[in-house]
Amino acid sequence: MRILLTGGGTGGHIYPALAIAERLKELHPECEILYVGTQKGLENRIVPQRGIPFQTIAVEGLPRKISPALLKAVGRAAGGCMDARKIVKQFQPDLVVGTGGYVCGPVVLAARMRGIPAMIHEQNAFPGVTNKILARFVNKIMVNFQASEQYFVHKERICVTGLPVRQEVLHTERKAGLAYFGFSADKTTLLVSGGSRGARSINRAMAKAYPELVKQSGLQILHLTGAVDYEDTLHAIAAEKIDLQAHPQIIVKPYLDEMQYGLAAADFCVGRAGATFLAEITACGLPGILIPYPYAAENHQEYNAKALADQNAAVMMLDKELTGELLCQNIMDLYQQPEKRNRMAACARDAGKRDSLDFIVRLVEEYCQ
Repeated sequence: MRILLTGGGTGGHIYPALAIAERLKELHPECEILYVGTQKGLENRIVPQRGIPFQTIAVEGLPRKISPALLKAVGRAAGGCMDARKIVKQFQPDLVVGTGGYVCGPVVLAARMRGIPAMIHEQNAFPGVTNKILARFVNKIMVNFQASEQYFVHKERICVTGLPVRQEVLHTERKAGLAYFGFSADKTTLLVSGGSRGARSINRAMAKAYPELVKQSGLQILHLTGAVDYEDTLHAIAAEKIDLQAHPQIIVKPYLDEMQYGLAAADFCVGRAGATFLAEITACGLPGILIPYPYAAENHQEYNAKALADQNAAVMMLDKELTGELLCQNIMDLYQQPEKRNRMAACARDAGKRDSLDFIVRLVEEYCQ
């Protein structure tokens, strides 16, 4: 079995592909896997660290307006298509799986031109441009949200699979998560995360909320700021007269590679509405206060958050309405009402698909057979 995986740009495109790769190797040790990405994307660092063979093509997103940058990007895209054709010809995969990002375009199309089956996975409720184009050529369109079906022409190719979640996220217990941070099992844990790049507006609102939150003796907080905004967030918290050393129940970190421990320890969360984060919190049955990133392509994060809010699994706040006072009110509302948290947690579990990874792997196996 020879599988070519492609996807990149953000963790939301990379980690689902890695989950598929690692599960395939676990079930089929003889399986040969190649990951194709770009040099500029996060995949160039993350994929090789996992020991997965990795190659790159020169391609980038196309600017929306006619400009010299557009002409340059078109030139790189043409070169990327040539690179993709060479890689596909040399590797001769049984199947190509694309998990999103503009890198998927040349690779998936190169495979279909050679008659090789291809599948794509759409993580968001509102599909990206690349996947809407590729959907006309692939054999199977896997989607995370049922709400995204309406945006594709070939309904007969669609399969609602959910989003594959890493095995360590599914199997890390709360006790292990609490121990990892030195948190108490008798307190309620809040996880705050804006994703790998952070979220400045969430960090600022949290800083404003801390004077009230530190008064809650039964609340402990893990706040992941993102590397870029870490120092500024510490200054914003200090400006509110909060000495973090005097409050060991609050841990502020720039990033967490071992996110499975943060998710396992948490009772509820505050975060953006990227597809991977939502897949992980629903798989863990974690109620959330979701604040969609307002500048995401096609505003897809708001569609994602609304899909969960409509199922009573989350509370949605718009970034333009975000203040420290309002965020604090929403946090206190969930903190002080464990029954409400439990109801939302049950709805989150219902919305999640813990077997998504095995479902997708079975589809891969069927096509390879």
